[in-house]
Amino acid sequence: MQPFSIAGVQMRVSAAAPNVAAMLLKLDILMNIYPWVDMVVFSELCAYGPLTYHAQPVPGEFEQQMCAAAAKHGVWLLPGSVFERRDGLIFNTASVINPSGTVVTRYRKMFPFYPYEVGVTPGSEYCVFPVPGVGTFGVSICYDMWFPETSRTLAVMGAEVILHPTLTGTIDRDIELSIAQATAATNQCFFFDVNGLDSGGSGRSIVCGPDGRVLYQAQHNEEFFPIEIDIERVRRSRELGVLRLGQPLKSFRDHASAFSIYQPGLRHPYLDSLGPLIKPSRLQELTELQIREQAGHAFTGPASPELPTDFDPSIGQPLG
Repeated sequence: MQPFSIAGVQMRVSAAAPNVAAMLLKLDILMNIYPWVDMVVFSELCAYGPLTYHAQPVPGEFEQQMCAAAAKHGVWLLPGSVFERRDGLIFNTASVINPSGTVVTRYRKMFPFYPYEVGVTPGSEYCVFPVPGVGTFGVSICYDMWFPETSRTLAVMGAEVILHPTLTGTIDRDIELSIAQATAATNQCFFFDVNGLDSGGSGRSIVCGPDGRVLYQAQHNEEFFPIEIDIERVRRSRELGVLRLGQPLKSFRDHASAFSIYQPGLRHPYLDSLGPLIKPSRLQELTELQIREQAGHAFTGPASPELPTDFDPSIGQPLG
């Protein structure tokens, strides 16, 4: 066994003021209590909150502060992510820093939470990096995990641990917890999902092992959760199967060419029929949009006068 310890930091995040000083304090306290920890992971957009107004250049002052903190404590550090302003675009970017205080890689979120994460450009490169003497790690951010192709690609690239800073404060958190377990099991890897609090999410961070079982789940309070993992569990699972049963990565390898839906330039009529990627609106407005689309017209104006404001299309008559 080659033990390696990863600590998640679930902390309150403000959207009104920077959280950098609080992050540094949390790191100092964590390393005082758990000096044996090898890696620390914060939540998505922890440093400045979820507003693109706070976008900044990367590298920049924040990354420099985190590099100094990593070197001070001699730990690997993934300080969540920040909105990065680069070449007139905004990305959601996570930096990976080694114990010497050097940035070894950066990851730009591939699937911004459209149509809500307005103005954020998707990244285009997957992120894996070696931890010498331990194993291969991958990084994804929040909504990325809703697309199994992202996690599968990291696994195919050799990732044995996926680090997943997230910011979820919505009612779909239960769904995400199940996705985290499924991601760990189907990719036979450790999965560290670190959520924030307040403007940074609703907590309930989760850590899963390569059999999909929950190693730890946080609640709705600030906390540190240091977990010692054994990478050999991943390698045994990938060699012999999940619980000595299914071997999904080997099966994927043997049939990877069978997925015709991924052919470049191929059109998907059913997906095209689903309509535009927009925020859901009131039922009346959605119904009108569907009617206009079916009639071949673009929806460009306010509610149609043909539909009274108290009309309920589900019952076909005005409400009363």
